Amino acid sequence: MAMASPSTPSFSASCCCARTNSPPFARFPFVSFNHRVVQPHPLSRRLAVSSRLNSFDASPGGSISPDNGDYELYHKFSRQRRRGGSPVFVMLPVDAVNLRRLKAMPQSLRALAAAGVEGVVMEVWWGLVESKEPGAYDWQGYLELVALAGLFGLKVRAVMAFHECGTGPGDPHWIPLPLWVIEEIYKDPNLAYADRFGRRNTECISLGCDNLPVLLGRSPIQAYSDFMRNFRETFRPFLGVIITGIQVGMGPAGELRYPSCPSSKLMSAWRSRELGEFQCYDKYMLASLKACARETGMNAWGNGGPIGAADLMQNPDHTKFFRSDDGSWNTTYGNFFLEWYSGMLLLHGERMCREAETIFRGTEVNTSAKVAGIHWHHGTQSHPSELTAGYYKTSTRDGYLPIARMFGRYQFSMSCACVEMQDVEEKQMNPNSSPESFLGKLLLETRDCDIHLEGENSGVSWDDDSFQRMLKTLKFFPTGLEKPSSFTFTRMDKNMFEYGNWVRFTRFVRQMSDANIFKAKQRSGGDANQSSMSYKAGLTLTYS
Repeated sequence: MAMASPSTPSFSASCCCARTNSPPFARFPFVSFNHRVVQPHPLSRRLAVSSRLNSFDASPGGSISPDNGDYELYHKFSRQRRRGGSPVFVMLPVDAVNLRRLKAMPQSLRALAAAGVEGVVMEVWWGLVESKEPGAYDWQGYLELVALAGLFGLKVRAVMAFHECGTGPGDPHWIPLPLWVIEEIYKDPNLAYADRFGRRNTECISLGCDNLPVLLGRSPIQAYSDFMRNFRETFRPFLGVIITGIQVGMGPAGELRYPSCPSSKLMSAWRSRELGEFQCYDKYMLASLKACARETGMNAWGNGGPIGAADLMQNPDHTKFFRSDDGSWNTTYGNFFLEWYSGMLLLHGERMCREAETIFRGTEVNTSAKVAGIHWHHGTQSHPSELTAGYYKTSTRDGYLPIARMFGRYQFSMSCACVEMQDVEEKQMNPNSSPESFLGKLLLETRDCDIHLEGENSGVSWDDDSFQRMLKTLKFFPTGLEKPSSFTFTRMDKNMFEYGNWVRFTRFVRQMSDANIFKAKQRSGGDANQSSMSYKAGLTLTYS
């Protein structure tokens, strides 16, 4: 895709960044659950699992036959459940491996399988698995979860989550970075990102020290690689059979971006005004910036980020750097800084992609990474909230095409949320917001780069309008590529299994899975098949 280029000189961040070349599951006899070890055994590519069900009497994608009042669900992993449509995955609760949650999980997974869901998305938290000391991995809960999914014929996508979750110890979903990593950050606060006010963000480790041995002799990239490598060895019997996808976390909230503002704030309505702050004030990022400035002969440009970016919630046209008419984003200096800032993010993505591609090569799993759905200033010339997140997207520059090309080099799919959002609603909060234009841009670029774009909703809403919006958007997703498009529903919670919500959700899954129903739905604006599977109101789950 040809894009207009600024007339100012182009500077590459690579000039100053060195690259490195761097127990109770008797029906699974091939897996032995020990404290931290799984004994691999040969595994057939076709695995048939039988399981007693007593909550449903219909199941698209499997066969159910009566047997003394019970029902038997028979799944094969080679089945074509989609029938030409798009598979639906459901993201599991954050604390899916919590002991209390695991006890309720079989009934939840049984319900999803009967609804025709293709699989589940499982976040594998670095802070839980390698919590106490480096190199000591505890996969037990995740092994049980994967085996359960396989028991009900569900596929699994595993997210390598190298970031924290939640807002702090008081948050019921709080999952910090590994304790030993937190101790290292306490010793050297510069391992965390910092803005111009010196505020630290500990959602993930600063990419400025990617290749430095700051984690007890290992670099962050080495720590991430060791984690993924140990995952591969532990879950080898499942890879390509039950575990069919790996999403590699590359930043806060698992997204390839800077924590320009806390991830928790991006989930609120206030996001519509966020400009974000440049995260380049830890000593490692500043060292790289200074080196690049020296390369250009402009030492003064290496002292920090742009002046005049103003407050987080300010109107961008009231700032010196972001204003449309004569903002310094569109100057030689602005181009230098944004090239460096976005270039550092691209280098981080390149390192993570290269390591993951090497580690999972030959395992027959699809690899992917996620970009942030930052759309709330997409209608301005300077795109401030995207710039501070590391996406060099302006009215004269395409900030996502370099990322799509990078993913393409390593055969990564691109994942992005916000598919249920519509301009007409978002513009009520910010007239410059345009989620539809943002998503359309990503679709064009992923098609141009011949990679797959995976959709995801940004929040849970159980009304009919929300599901209709998702269907309307998803019909534009590419289906002619080798890897058909898919959708991740975020996320399973107690509300999903309420009768009305469950009926709407299963109808949505059916419409997504069957191409003929899906197309008829778009033409008619109504449900092509009003019948729904029977639902047993007595389905109870333990959710906090």
